[in-house]
Amino acid sequence: MPSADVNSVKGSRLADHKIFAGPRIRRIRNAKGLTQTAMAEGLGISPSYLNLIERNQRPLTVQLILRLASVYKVDPHELQGEARGSVADLKEVFSDPLLAGELPGDQELIELAEAAPNASAAVIKLFRAYREQAKRLSDLNELLAREGKATALSGARLPIDEVHEIFERRPNHFPALEEEAEAFTSVLDPGDDLFSALKAWLRREFGIVVKVLPVATMPNWRRRYDRHSQRLFLSERLSPFDQLREVAMEACLIRMSVAVAAEIQALKLTTDEARRLARFELGRYAAHALMMPYQPFHAAAVRTRYDIDMLRSRFGVSFEQAANRLATLQRPGASGVPFFMLEVDSAGNRFRKAGSHGFPQSRFGGGCPRLPVHAAFAQPGQILVEAVEMPDGAAFLCIARTLEGPQGSFAERPRRTALLLGCDIGFSDEVVYGAALPRPAAIGKTGQSATATATPVGPACRLCERIGCLARAEPPVTRPLGLDEMVTGLSAFDFQ
Repeated sequence: MPSADVNSVKGSRLADHKIFAGPRIRRIRNAKGLTQTAMAEGLGISPSYLNLIERNQRPLTVQLILRLASVYKVDPHELQGEARGSVADLKEVFSDPLLAGELPGDQELIELAEAAPNASAAVIKLFRAYREQAKRLSDLNELLAREGKATALSGARLPIDEVHEIFERRPNHFPALEEEAEAFTSVLDPGDDLFSALKAWLRREFGIVVKVLPVATMPNWRRRYDRHSQRLFLSERLSPFDQLREVAMEACLIRMSVAVAAEIQALKLTTDEARRLARFELGRYAAHALMMPYQPFHAAAVRTRYDIDMLRSRFGVSFEQAANRLATLQRPGASGVPFFMLEVDSAGNRFRKAGSHGFPQSRFGGGCPRLPVHAAFAQPGQILVEAVEMPDGAAFLCIARTLEGPQGSFAERPRRTALLLGCDIGFSDEVVYGAALPRPAAIGKTGQSATATATPVGPACRLCERIGCLARAEPPVTRPLGLDEMVTGLSAFDFQ
């Protein structure tokens, strides 16, 4: 064996790690048509020792690896890895809700990937085809639902998917929690310092002490409640606004436990985990209702023409909290502009959607890369205002801005998301942001026909049939691809 290869082996510090590569050795032996006795003789070891190696009961030594390279021309580096790529792909397969109960441990996945790499690749390929078909069925289901045709198509869902779907398709207003929040405000009588009032109430009524801890002490949590010491710990990573919300959530979930339980029961969720997640969402809603009481907040929103920066300053909350609250103002007889809300991260993942009358999924979608919520990442902290028009002529006023997550250290990359707040463009005259639109786009109350000043968007690439869209990421499921060698369009996915 060349000295360079020997040095390479030594340089990889094989001696520092125990390498179990039994399935690989077995595949090499079988590929060469050798018995265990014949291979053991070539390596200068006993057949019983080789048998133990192949069953991963003995690790490979440096000397044995060098002998394998010399006698059977095996690349030493092929014996070091643990098929990490395949293991990661198999983890994705077994994280599917259909197989979640069968999820093996990491070691079992490693053994599967190493012992049967071809079979593992086939399983991964089959899983990806299954996911693609499930996605196509979901697209078809949505298309039929937009046409008013109910379907029974459904795929396996995670509890978080079930919770998101229910909250997105119902009014984002909970009258019982609003009433409980108003009664709680009367008890607290917070004046201008809700944070101190909540801490005093928790200590007086339940002996719970609130403490803010440094990152070094609480590196992985926003909030932690220690039942033994009756202390509620908050991370110093959180802004004062988020610290207030965490304390308000804790207090609301204690005081409003009966009302929250009744709302969860009404949602008719199917699993305990889904109910736990819904409890968190309802606690968040109740905290906002406590921090921004309905009547004062609604009155201030109307007076300021829904200026989020004015509202956040007046109520001592963050931009995100004030925007969230605007999407809940639908009390009968005292309703506000029916806003809906969408939050995404820089990779385009949508993980929060809500609306006063249910997120307008069929009309707006929220999956178009041309929406201003994606452009907001290029201008952090700036408010972008834009009119957008759907293929059916429906138009919306959209307000987008980035949000900063918990404070990181100098060496950490901050978490940044972007929030879109939208409403039918017919309400643009009632909203301060409407003044930022070119005047021809303000088209009256119907909102059914936008002008050329509005940005053309779609519900999602798979559901959109706009031709020549430079932002298209996928072909529409409703049209065959136009594979013409003589003509290519502007989109990466031409279709007929």
